[in-house]
Amino acid sequence: MTPTEVELVQHSFRRLSPLADQVAGLFCARLFELDPRVRSLFCGCLHDQGRTWIATLGSAVASLHDLESLLPSMRALGARHGGQGLLEEHYAAVGDALLWTLHKGLGPEFTPAVREAWFATYSLLAQAMIEGHRHATPPAQTLTASAALP
Repeated sequence: MTPTEVELVQHSFRRLSPLADQVAGLFCARLFELDPRVRSLFCGCLHDQGRTWIATLGSAVASLHDLESLLPSMRALGARHGGQGLLEEHYAAVGDALLWTLHKGLGPEFTPAVREAWFATYSLLAQAMIEGHRHATPPAQTLTASAALP
């Protein structure tokens, strides 16, 4: 990521921070619309989970200048999410929901440059999480082979 992309993402996130609860609600509604299967992964209070999501995203955005520290924590988060039932295919819907939410929340400030910066950010974070998920989850072939053993 370029320094300009980092600045665009951090600035736009700061603009949405006062609306964190509304942003989380928009995000969840859009995500469930795009992929209704994801709803079953949300246990408990959606409001609390929305706040957790915003806090996690905020921490990642604040750390974009230090990818050496950020990416390992994103891999660990991906491993945890994989253990909770999130599938690799869900990351596309999450990214689409995030960009849609940012567009709604920022309005005209969601310029093409801001969109591209967020796309680059989400792609980087999602890839790290997927890597963490893959390393934490045994391949399906291993599960099948061990299930066949007496």
